[in-house]
Amino acid sequence: MSETIGFQADNRPTQTTATDKELADAARTFFLKSCEQKYSYNFTWLGRPVIQYPQDLIALQEIIWRIRPDLIVETGVAHGGSLVFYASMLELLGAGRVLGIDIDIRPHNREAIEAHPLARRIDLLEGSSVDSSLGRTVFERASAYKRIMVVLDSYHTHDHVLRELELYAPLVKTGSYLVVFDTVIEVMPASAFPDRPWGPGNNPHTAVQAFLQHNDRFQIDAELDRKLLISAAPGGYLRCIKG
Repeated sequence: MSETIGFQADNRPTQTTATDKELADAARTFFLKSCEQKYSYNFTWLGRPVIQYPQDLIALQEIIWRIRPDLIVETGVAHGGSLVFYASMLELLGAGRVLGIDIDIRPHNREAIEAHPLARRIDLLEGSSVDSSLGRTVFERASAYKRIMVVLDSYHTHDHVLRELELYAPLVKTGSYLVVFDTVIEVMPASAFPDRPWGPGNNPHTAVQAFLQHNDRFQIDAELDRKLLISAAPGGYLRCIKG
């Protein structure tokens, strides 16, 4: 296991960890302990539970404000807080829609999302994010948009995330982002996931590494890695550099 959370994909320490190991160690201790307490479940965004670390929300808003996507596609809906977060950013930008995909959008969550003041910017698709027919539907809807950002945050096994990467990466063009959450699983103890099929060696991080081995259109945004320190997606912010 790496000594810190803040590691780049090649396991080299980021600038922050290299210059302040005490801070990096404290951040790692906080992250692991906060996971035990389900810290990320403490927050809402405009009234909807948003199961993310605040640092990652800040990183996402920096990206959205900079690249100004007109469509954000997210796999993994849960309570819809992330969808509302994206919709609020697009509302500030004055244009754009959000497309949320989940294999099971529970009725009470769908009702709350569709009743939200920002629902006019949100569309929902129910089905497996790796289903080819659903993928075709996503591409059909996306054809009307020029700059697309994709966020993957559904089922966290290697095979599932790798398939999502291969399926949705073509939507993302030069300058935009493909964000993969829960890459941090790789540096967490296996005991943290007693009832899950994922863990160290089988998770979004390993999927990202496999994806990047045969796809040169994306690179890890090392600047974000350097400054976040606490993140559920170290090495998971992928910037499209060509195509």
